[in-house]
Amino acid sequence: MNIYTKKQKWKLLLLIVAILIAAASIFITNNLVKQLAKEERKKVELWARGMRELTVFDNRNHNDSYILEVIKSNETVPVILTNKEGNIVSTRNLDPNRENNPEYLARQLEKMKKENDPIEIILLDGNKNYIYYKESVLLTRLFYFPIIQFVVMVIFLLVAYIAFSTSRKAEQNQVWVGMSKETAHQLGTPTSSLLANLELLKLKNTDPRIIEEFEKDINRLEKITERFSKIGSVPKLKKQDIVPVLLNAVNYIKTRASDKVSFQFNFSENDHIMLPLNASLFEWVIENLGKNAVDSMEGVGTIHINIDDSVQFLYIDVKDEGKGIAKSKYTTIFQPGFTTKKRGWGLGLSLSKRIIESYHKGRIFVYHSELNKGTIIRMVLNKG
Repeated sequence: MNIYTKKQKWKLLLLIVAILIAAASIFITNNLVKQLAKEERKKVELWARGMRELTVFDNRNHNDSYILEVIKSNETVPVILTNKEGNIVSTRNLDPNRENNPEYLARQLEKMKKENDPIEIILLDGNKNYIYYKESVLLTRLFYFPIIQFVVMVIFLLVAYIAFSTSRKAEQNQVWVGMSKETAHQLGTPTSSLLANLELLKLKNTDPRIIEEFEKDINRLEKITERFSKIGSVPKLKKQDIVPVLLNAVNYIKTRASDKVSFQFNFSENDHIMLPLNASLFEWVIENLGKNAVDSMEGVGTIHINIDDSVQFLYIDVKDEGKGIAKSKYTTIFQPGFTTKKRGWGLGLSLSKRIIESYHKGRIFVYHSELNKGTIIRMVLNKG
């Protein structure tokens, strides 16, 4: 199990824990809300009984101070008392500034009718009154509290993730720049020495074939040094034809792949497509994609390189007939250090992503892949 698989599992585990905590909070709060709602119903029923008993006591001229205390004890639940015709007789715990506003009272009554069933009061003369009520402000706040808490937690996690992600990317950029500059510096000195030794070999009438191969290797080292020096700084782009750049990179791959690997194009060397490009770095991308394709096919198969030229963008697809990539790994393969090979640092695709997206302001992604059938990596480059 590589580091990215472990990280994904930890992320999934933390997400599940967060969801369980939120669900538990909402579940517990909902139970409390239901219990409080029952208590408020009992309180309103007690208030209704007090109103009924108060009528009895008023008719009999008895001391009703206790009943009045029961009625006054409801200081939280908003209630409206109506007669059998539906006219409002009295109210309690509504907005004191709008208690005399008929439209406000009518709206509150409609809300109460939708929220709870009314409590019926049968008077001594046989008439009926009805008490309507709705949840108190405290109960409403308690109901929305876990939702607000969950939203705040999500926002906090998103802000924290963005902050850490930005910080991590900044650190990665510093590592890339430092590593690239140091690599270019370290390669520069032996390359210069090799160039001097090459001149000495020429003076000694060495076999031209050896000289030629020696020159190829030195040129390759010079190109690698140049690439690392450009990775360590912002490279300059200039408008140039991408077709010979593509063909040059493919020719390099051909020399290092088996004869059982073939290449097919939907364009010819006579085509001309101009766009802002850093040829040296772009060749590096094609070489990385080509090497991965060859490895995926285990040295046997066909690699297709197709170009779709639109007005604003250039689409380049590199398709192989290899093992394919699982959908869960579509983005992970571009992370530094991710590799399925026993050997290698897993930097090829990460470098390619940096070159295409950071330097050429384009996109590179897995366009399509099927296990044991092959993969298409797509690049989108801006022609402007």
